[in-house]
Amino acid sequence: MAYYSWILAFHVMSFISWMAFLFYMPRLFIYHRENADTHAFTDVVKVQEYKLQKIIGIPAMWTTVISGATMLYLNSGIFSSGGWMYAKLFALSFLLAYHISLTKIRLTMIENPHYKSSKWFRVYNEVPTLLMIFIVIMVVVKPF
Repeated sequence: MAYYSWILAFHVMSFISWMAFLFYMPRLFIYHRENADTHAFTDVVKVQEYKLQKIIGIPAMWTTVISGATMLYLNSGIFSSGGWMYAKLFALSFLLAYHISLTKIRLTMIENPHYKSSKWFRVYNEVPTLLMIFIVIMVVVKPF
């Protein structure tokens, strides 16, 4: 348990990085969609989307999951402290699904830059915000 606080700090930093990816990727999709007919612009956005996913998104997701799993292993008694951890893990499953959906959307937009509307992406961009709010409340307030 001597290293638990270090793992927790790493988990929080990883989560912040992952959230940055989850917030910014849909914004790039908006730019991609709104400029779908400007190939020079969309070529640059495609590179940004790829690098954001491969350099920040995937590593941050895995380090968040692995550090979180490590903390659960070291402190398995946390499951008996109420239902907040189950609620947090349930929300995490939606964040993981959202991450996967961003990958699928990125690949779809390579072939079809007119996929969905920019308004749809603006609404979809709010999903990780709502999940993040829920997760933070579960961890800090522990209402269950």
